[in-house]
Amino acid sequence: MQKFTILLALFLFIAPVSAQENTGYQKPPKEILELVDAPLAPSVLMDDEGENVVLLYRDAYKSIAELSESEMRLAGLRINPKTNIGSRTNYYNNIELKKATATNSRTVSGLPENGRFSYFNWSPDQKKIAFLHTTAIGVEVWVLDIENSIATKLTEPKVNANMGDPINWFKDNTSLLVKMLPKNKKELINPDEAVPEGPTISVSSGEKAQNRTYQDLLKNPNDEANFEQLALSELTTVSLSGTSKTFLPAGMYSSISFSPNGNYVLISKLKRPFSYLVPYYRFPYDELVYNISGDLIKKVNEVPLDEVRPKGFMATRTGKRNMSWRADKPATLYWVEAMDGGDPETSVPYRDVVYEVAEPFTGKGREIFKTINRFSGISWGDDETAVGYDYWWNDRNTKTYLFNPSNAASTPVIISDRNYQDQYSDPGNFVMKQNEYNRDVLEIIDGEAFLIGEGFSEKGQFPFVDAFDLKTQETKRLYQSPYTDKKESLRAAVDMKKGKLLVRIESPNEYPNYYFRNIYKKNSLTPVTDFENPYKSLANVHKEVITYKRDDGLELEGTLYLPVGYDTSKKEKKPMILWAYPREFKDKSSASQNTTNPNEFIYPYYGSPIYWVTRGYVVLDDAAFPIVGEGEEEPNDSFREQLVGNAKAAIDAVDAMGYIDRERVGVGGHSYGAFMVANLLSHSDLFAAGIARSGAYNRTLTPFGFQSEERSYWDSPETYYNMSPFMHADKMKTPLLLIHGEADNNSGTYPLQSERYFNALKGLGAPARLVMLPKESHGYRAKESILHLLWEQDTWLETYVKNRDKNDLQVSEEIKK
Repeated sequence: MQKFTILLALFLFIAPVSAQENTGYQKPPKEILELVDAPLAPSVLMDDEGENVVLLYRDAYKSIAELSESEMRLAGLRINPKTNIGSRTNYYNNIELKKATATNSRTVSGLPENGRFSYFNWSPDQKKIAFLHTTAIGVEVWVLDIENSIATKLTEPKVNANMGDPINWFKDNTSLLVKMLPKNKKELINPDEAVPEGPTISVSSGEKAQNRTYQDLLKNPNDEANFEQLALSELTTVSLSGTSKTFLPAGMYSSISFSPNGNYVLISKLKRPFSYLVPYYRFPYDELVYNISGDLIKKVNEVPLDEVRPKGFMATRTGKRNMSWRADKPATLYWVEAMDGGDPETSVPYRDVVYEVAEPFTGKGREIFKTINRFSGISWGDDETAVGYDYWWNDRNTKTYLFNPSNAASTPVIISDRNYQDQYSDPGNFVMKQNEYNRDVLEIIDGEAFLIGEGFSEKGQFPFVDAFDLKTQETKRLYQSPYTDKKESLRAAVDMKKGKLLVRIESPNEYPNYYFRNIYKKNSLTPVTDFENPYKSLANVHKEVITYKRDDGLELEGTLYLPVGYDTSKKEKKPMILWAYPREFKDKSSASQNTTNPNEFIYPYYGSPIYWVTRGYVVLDDAAFPIVGEGEEEPNDSFREQLVGNAKAAIDAVDAMGYIDRERVGVGGHSYGAFMVANLLSHSDLFAAGIARSGAYNRTLTPFGFQSEERSYWDSPETYYNMSPFMHADKMKTPLLLIHGEADNNSGTYPLQSERYFNALKGLGAPARLVMLPKESHGYRAKESILHLLWEQDTWLETYVKNRDKNDLQVSEEIKK
């Protein structure tokens, strides 16, 4: 039977070199199928008091029928025009409740059958949760009463969730502001039936508009008309009793945000002209403040079309941006403005300045804070205390500032100045708590704030809690996870006065579960959940994080898994799969840090290679593939050399352990990892075969930058040429399986990339197979697609890696034919 299976694989993968193949959806072997079919544990929501837990259940995958529902791709959005919600929305199908320390959960009464739930939103008092239910004809608003475990429908299926942010609570906890379909909504134009009224014309006025290669953009006037109709909504006040009234007439409303005191609402409203070059979030818009009666108080910002920016990743637009409410004030707006004209090439002492204005929102605003790098956020505390953040991509620097928002003349204190890729120096994130306005602000107790950190170090990962003295800026360690055989994640501070934290604990064969930990009491753990391990077949798989060195001395790491039932005393040489994703660094120190915890639960998901430990393979997952460029040198200046060096070091390391046959090693990757695979097969002879999913292979098709390369093609054509596998397709001799979603929406990874690369390989006689997955985007969602994907990968690996010696001669002969 095994011989027959191998011959069948050869027939399927070798025979159709010059023909199309229609096999229908296939399923992987039983060992893999059992892991795919394992049920998901629920997602967990918890109120801020740590009393009530909401368990949200969903299927791991959609069906191909769901992905085949109506979809319009407009201005960077993917919309189901029949239901008026994102066509790729993840839905939950059941909800259960429990008290945090209770053993059993309780069902929720009133939920609709075959539910499709999304957009969960706590009420200000956290006694209720509003959510959406998508029916076959539209979207409804429902409300869940936590204490009584009852769900109630509030509206008919006429919600407009196309632009996101569809439901917001009023401060009174008794009503919601909901985006509803306008009563006079026009019929959409069917693009297949519309008769053009003329050509589509775009104009360049001489300004440089060096934008990324966005997908799903508007293409013609019909697209513009359809986008406008799908974006239009009426803002409606809906009470919990079910009554409703119009708050604002139809408009293209995007974001909605109530002031902390609930007296005002800040609304962003899109307007024309639209663009064929950038997504909707760079279209013109106004920001307007209304009172809760729907009266316009003031237009506080007017943003023009954002098509043209200076060159560089740190470029931004001029004018007010990042407008939001101060969390610690009743009704104060703040925003950011660039001091360098948005141009990273301009040399200035400060890049950004933060302003604020309180109600009634008049005047130019008061300056409160400046950042040396590009602004990235503020954690508000009180009148005298706030923490600001900035970053600069080019040197990977980030700074954290402690400043007095009431006194712009006082000099902010830089409390952290570090390379943000340096995980060992990460001080952690400040603990936040809900204030009287139900907004998150810094938790300050007796002059101390608190930091929760991931705790990566040379010795391993040990998450921690620190107290931070706001006067002296000194830190004191309050807790550090002691585990060396488990992984503890510090998820949230429930009550810092009592030292109560919500934590998650797992091990390679212990499914992640939640607990309350008291950091002031040793070994004080109270269970919150008790989820069982659904992946029993992987429970005894050998897992370890190995470290090894590249030829230039750079220390690398990877997570090594041995096959199910492998006897380490015999050291039988097995085939191996190496899976990786390249990452760019500006210094070797950060690139060599160990940030993989060997105690993480072994969790298989569709994109993981872990399935193949059940098929007799050694797996090296998340193998470190750093690409380093220090000083004036850019990482991509030596991309290919470093790529091959990383791969050779990984294979050498596992080979030296005696586990593998280095002649039978396959390599795989997704997206930029696929780009990596194609380059490795073109420029080395280290691998027996490769799997490349949803990648880009011709960088001249992304001429204004890609991944972490901000130079354009015209700045460095040799970089684009040398890094493009398409340009070196004549060097490809190793079997390559190309897989791509037909509806990929990721910037740069157009399906055309795989199609054209395959055509080049086929034309040059290289062994390759192209699989285009219908309806799938950059990540794959339908169960039929995923099962077929796993079948394709398994058959490819069995044919060209595990049985390489048996098949090499026959493959060679078939290619010649």
